[in-house]
Amino acid sequence: QVQLAESGGALVQAGGSLRLSCAASGRTFSTYTMGWFRQAPGKEREFVAAISTSGDSTYSTDSVKGRFAISRDNAKKSVNLQMNNLKPEDTAVYYCAAARWYTRNPGNYDSWGQGTQVTVSS
Repeated sequence: QVQLAESGGALVQAGGSLRLSCAASGRTFSTYTMGWFRQAPGKEREFVAAISTSGDSTYSTDSVKGRFAISRDNAKKSVNLQMNNLKPEDTAVYYCAAARWYTRNPGNYDSWGQGTQVTVSS
């Protein structure tokens, strides 16, 4: 397994941008598909984006397409989520997670970070 730690969450105005980072430890980071999820108060954890082991393939939920971009650097053992044109409905705790294959199901992810709060004010 890998250990994950997110950073970069903040309070931002609608239309603004944030870049979330997730640092991983462990020698097997490059073998994991990495994902970002978010959870708003009173709601279930939902898939945001994922990236393949090589970084060649990325996936995202429809509500963030064209606004969010996921990337990874296997040498630095990190995965990032660039979030542009943020909306109040993007407010949530954001988590990075590691899985053995691409999936949008949080139950199939092996490792999770502690989360970072993103708040978008209108």
